[in-house]
Amino acid sequence: MSNENTQEVLNQTVADLFKASVLVHQVHWYMRGAGFLTLHPKMDELKDQLDEALDEFAERLITIGGSPLSTLAEYEATSKIKMTTAKWGKSNAERLQEILTAYKYLAEVFKKGIKVADEDGDDVTVDLFTTALGDIEKTIWMLDAELA
Repeated sequence: MSNENTQEVLNQTVADLFKASVLVHQVHWYMRGAGFLTLHPKMDELKDQLDEALDEFAERLITIGGSPLSTLAEYEATSKIKMTTAKWGKSNAERLQEILTAYKYLAEVFKKGIKVADEDGDDVTVDLFTTALGDIEKTIWMLDAELA
């Protein structure tokens, strides 16, 4: 059975996780105001989680015979996570909303990954996407709670 579709969704995931990590790093650097002492280290935690997931998905892609995207140009061309040049003056809530939007998008990518990998008969990749989806949904819940 061909796994080209699984490889494609894994590469989409690699690009999107990279961009999400950069977005969280941007928020980390530009964060100011109430909640800083709690939110600033939380951004480090979120970035570490994204980077760990990125490595797991890229290594899974290699394991099944694929070649992960690995350049900034490839990430920019492939990822659907939107970023703008950082500016001072945004509230922490506005910055967290940007992360929340990216995480909700990642949840949809992971759901697609589960479906595609299942269709390709790749139970290990299904499990990887399922675990990642559970983690991202928990973070979405926490971000929603913070913004409520």
